[in-house]
Amino acid sequence: MAHLAQQLGVPATSFVRYDWHGRLASHHRTAIRAFLGVREATVADQQGVTEWLVAHELPQTQQPEALRAAFLARCRAVGLEPPTPDRVERHVRTALAAYDERICAVVLRRLPPEAQARLDTLLEVATPLPGAPGQSALADLKRDAGPLSVATVEQAAAKLDRLRALGLPPDLFDGVPPRLVERFRQRVVAEELYELRRHPAPRRLTLLAAYCWRRSQELTDTLAEVLVDAMQHLHVRAERRVDRAILRDAKRVRGKHAILGNIAAASLAHPDEPVRAVVHPAAGGEQTLRDLVAERDAAGAGYERTVYTVMRASYSHHYRRLVPPLLQALDVRSNNERHRPALDALALLRRAAQAPGARPTFDAAEPVPLDGVVRPAWRDLVVTRGTKGQPRVNRISYEIAALHTVRDKLRCKELWVAGADRYRDPDEDLPADFAARREDYYAALSLPLEADTFIAALQHRLRAALAALDAELPQNPSLALTTRAGGRIKLAPLGPQPAPPHLESLKAELGRRWPMVGLLDMLKEADLRIGFTDLFTTATAREHLDRPTLQKRLLLCLYGLGTNLGLRRVSVEGGAEHGEREHDLAYARRRFLTRDAVRAAIGRVADALFAARLPEVWGEATTACASDSKKFGAWDQNLLTEWHARYRGPGVMVYWHVDKKAACIYSQLKRCSSSEVAAMITGVLRHCTHMAVDRQYVDSHGQSEVAFACCHLLGFRLLPRLKALSRQKLSRPDAGQPEAYPNLQPVLTRPIRWDLIHQQYDELVKYATALRLGTADAEALLRRFTRANVQHPTYTAMAELGKVYKTLFLCDYLRLPELRREIQEGLNVVETWNSANGFIFFAKGGEFATNRLEDAELAMLCLHLLQLCLVYVNTLLLQRVLSEPEWTGRLTVEDRRGLSPLLYGHVNPYGVVRLDMHQRLPVEAPAVA
Repeated sequence: MAHLAQQLGVPATSFVRYDWHGRLASHHRTAIRAFLGVREATVADQQGVTEWLVAHELPQTQQPEALRAAFLARCRAVGLEPPTPDRVERHVRTALAAYDERICAVVLRRLPPEAQARLDTLLEVATPLPGAPGQSALADLKRDAGPLSVATVEQAAAKLDRLRALGLPPDLFDGVPPRLVERFRQRVVAEELYELRRHPAPRRLTLLAAYCWRRSQELTDTLAEVLVDAMQHLHVRAERRVDRAILRDAKRVRGKHAILGNIAAASLAHPDEPVRAVVHPAAGGEQTLRDLVAERDAAGAGYERTVYTVMRASYSHHYRRLVPPLLQALDVRSNNERHRPALDALALLRRAAQAPGARPTFDAAEPVPLDGVVRPAWRDLVVTRGTKGQPRVNRISYEIAALHTVRDKLRCKELWVAGADRYRDPDEDLPADFAARREDYYAALSLPLEADTFIAALQHRLRAALAALDAELPQNPSLALTTRAGGRIKLAPLGPQPAPPHLESLKAELGRRWPMVGLLDMLKEADLRIGFTDLFTTATAREHLDRPTLQKRLLLCLYGLGTNLGLRRVSVEGGAEHGEREHDLAYARRRFLTRDAVRAAIGRVADALFAARLPEVWGEATTACASDSKKFGAWDQNLLTEWHARYRGPGVMVYWHVDKKAACIYSQLKRCSSSEVAAMITGVLRHCTHMAVDRQYVDSHGQSEVAFACCHLLGFRLLPRLKALSRQKLSRPDAGQPEAYPNLQPVLTRPIRWDLIHQQYDELVKYATALRLGTADAEALLRRFTRANVQHPTYTAMAELGKVYKTLFLCDYLRLPELRREIQEGLNVVETWNSANGFIFFAKGGEFATNRLEDAELAMLCLHLLQLCLVYVNTLLLQRVLSEPEWTGRLTVEDRRGLSPLLYGHVNPYGVVRLDMHQRLPVEAPAVA
């Protein structure tokens, strides 16, 4: 107001004396509307904007904030004065309700009467025995799958059969946004049976149909995952058993060249003598020769045969029982006729599983597809010879070979499963309107429409980068290229940086002023300042709790899940001193705590943290982010938990995205064997903050040639810390110039095949667009681009493009020590974030003590939110200390480099749980009288 008063040349106090309800104010409003070309909105006008929201915006998004922004934008577009925020909120809620009713009506029209009746039977409670508690069919469908076992497959297949028996039309949810279907599913999960029964028929049947539709997809994916995992476990466990046997029975023979020379010399000197008298002494004895034979078998074809023999025994005794229900439940298809042999093999196995009294070999008249099904190394193990020399196909051996082939093709989506989500038709992963909106999609990625323009710019950059490295190499004392082992890179490590002189004093001051601050108090303080609990709304139709009571219960739920204490230990039953019972906390958790709501809260806290940072303390806003994973222990009676080969023990991986000042913007719960490349791309594209990431630091597991290509097409740089740096190669930009870049010759490899990139340029942009829009999960989309699918033309083009960007990165990485330092510092921050996880997620040994995947993901998100609130409050506390005169100008460059708000030496997460909503942390300086 002071600024406006200065511009207008009037006293600032004029604003206070203005009569907002008088005739002059009314006249001014009329004049302002006329000047701006807007008019006061009538009830009909506002209803028209609401109907416009239902018709145009709600099919695209159901996020309230986006709808509020669209409502105001529509008012501006049609020349209406925007209503008050409360009225806007009511109109948005009205539009959401109207859209839901419209969708319910459409779904009800598509549902046959028989399907409607079957859906209602899911709500009926059956009592198996007198006096025993009853259970509905819906409750049985809600149970998650167990570990990899025959019982898990049979239960999942039975549930899937029951869902398919409902008779839901395949086009039931055509044109309905997937997020809305997921919201309907979440509502069924949250509501009790009596609440579902009392809904009007259109809403009740739509909710149940949405749940069954999504549950059918989940179960189909589960069964496909079981097939993939079973074949993987079968092969890996067989290799482990064989390796243990080899290590136990065989030892590596040293000096084989000398032994060979001795045998050759002795044989030439005594050609007519017996082998035992000449060869055995020259080799060092008979046992040495036996060890040589064992070592050869361990490393050659004998090893593969042994592994296959062990696999066959395990498969015939256990894994084979999984196959019939899997084959019966999964409808595997392909869009490429080249994979027809694999589909024919599945059909053959399906028929054989249903035939009683099957023989050990297939009948000679039965056509058995071998090419494209059985690996060449396994052919002689699968095809045997009968008594008369005729070829016979062993049934069990063929099943193993065929299922391994199906597994490989499912993973790279050459085969897909009807009715699945992650394993669905790969054509559905790509934007269907790409041809019609090609220019818009290219503009969104800031890419030229012509492939020639794109390639010419890349060639210029690649030549310039190689020329710069070639020119600077002789003057670079820390870098050397050798011809050893086909070319090696030798890069000296970075030296240590000066230690920050004042950070320890700053930490001590923080602990002196705010000693042993409760972690729950930090969570509460962050909410009172930011209001992130306002984002938690009920998944059901009504909200009966008043906001202060709900806020308190939500904070306790977030704290209990984020520390892994659980709800009981933070309730009065667990000794807490706040008056909230476990039953009430469980109600709030079931109705309000959803994964989307916690992610939205994380986004709001992160944005508040970015806004609260003072540039004079933390520097200018950063656009760089580091990502890494951390292994957490977890219960193993589910399909997500896996044994981790490096960290040992069963568990899951949590993948974090953390900026350079310890603000985590995204987190994901992943399997131990899942792709870190897909997790990295997902975090950059799907985080809910206002941060625009343009540089991404990762370690070696988070990079690949495909990753380099995808990241640069999506508009951000991939900056990895490469473990095997010495073996990296640089790609040549031009063919026919072998003498170019003479100093780089030891590590130069073949030229880039620009013709492949040119041919597949449109497809590359289409896949990048699919990643940006989220039409498919990143891991499902990137499964196609694996080394097992080298014949895919887009994969080869993506790999070539990745070689270009990787060479550009290596040129900068080898030439610029400041880039290496930047990557190292970024990854150090995410390692520090990982180390703080154990301090906060301390209860129950720090493992996810649940077999429900949704509960495990919710616990991870609550940990993320809790740790982010700690960083937010610490940021305010540090800024408070550094704003005082005795600290002004005291921090050096080294201090500011090492300054981080991820401190917890002054924080206490333990003890009796107390929550006083009226007591605040003394963050601001006291007012001076």
